[in-house]
Amino acid sequence: MEMQDGSAAAGDAVLDFSRLNLDTLSVEGVSEERRREAKQLYLNYNRLGSLPSALELFCNLEFLDISNNGLTALSDGITRLGKLRTLLAKNNRLSEASLPKDFGSLGLEVLNLSGNRFQEIPLQCTKLRLLRSLSLGGNRLKSIPAEIEDLSSLELLYLGGNLITAIPPEVANLPHLSYLVLCDNRIQGVPPQLTRLDSLRSLSLHNNLLTYLPREILSLVHLQELSLRGNPLVVRFVKEMTYDPPSLLELAGRTVKSRNIPYHPRDLPSNLLHYLDLASKCPNPKCAGVYFDSCVRQIKFVDFCGKYRLPLMHYLCSPECTSPCSSNPQSDAESEDESSVPVDRLQRVLLG
Repeated sequence: MEMQDGSAAAGDAVLDFSRLNLDTLSVEGVSEERRREAKQLYLNYNRLGSLPSALELFCNLEFLDISNNGLTALSDGITRLGKLRTLLAKNNRLSEASLPKDFGSLGLEVLNLSGNRFQEIPLQCTKLRLLRSLSLGGNRLKSIPAEIEDLSSLELLYLGGNLITAIPPEVANLPHLSYLVLCDNRIQGVPPQLTRLDSLRSLSLHNNLLTYLPREILSLVHLQELSLRGNPLVVRFVKEMTYDPPSLLELAGRTVKSRNIPYHPRDLPSNLLHYLDLASKCPNPKCAGVYFDSCVRQIKFVDFCGKYRLPLMHYLCSPECTSPCSSNPQSDAESEDESSVPVDRLQRVLLG
């Protein structure tokens, strides 16, 4: 089906050919001047099975919407659109084999590939260094690659509605990430490294398999919205305690640290000096102990914003630091700064 200039939007910079039931794109009815001036091109809601070769003739495109078609691949021609900043290709039939090899050379800032057939995040996407928004919701993703950390400009990561089971700690290396959407997956835990996401404002984790949160999540000082509904931690609070007896090395290290025994680099080999530097202070205010590798892993209930009691992961130096038989759901080891989260810290906590 050929398109005429009359189908275009009024502005010279916008060409809107959406919802025209197109199965091919012919540019014979579009003047060379219009192609050169066009900055936005809408081809969404048609019947395109492949990208037209004529697409690269729109050399100044900054925005391209090819959503809701039947696309199974993006041709190499798209990599010649050097000024393209936004690409919307949701609700097609794309997979990780559908992107051209040089796709990562584009200067994209916004990429939406939701509603396709991706089982993995294509590594070409992780080479888009200017990318600020990446959406791959409603696909078949099972994991997040460690290379996600290469998207250093990313502000929004939308991966809801997939089959993801874990959040890799590399996500915490995204300095500008403000919105992280991982709802409707199969995630069982949140890595404590996420506390490094200083810019995070919204964290969506609803409809997963979470039974607790790491207490480090309280360190996300800019977090304004936390969505947790549909997780076992909301509908079924879980308590557990695991403990591995300390090794002789750890017992010696604990004695040195807790009794403040002085030592000098001349006294010990470098590996022991490094080991002693790894000591973690027991958070129990009634305990002066430390721990290294052996600690009590326990779920502790915390008042969240004065409204909710959430189970958070807690680490103690020994079983003597807790009272498992106590009827009080709050641990005796709960310190004052963790007993509650100020009401003004979060604007929304979504549990149901």
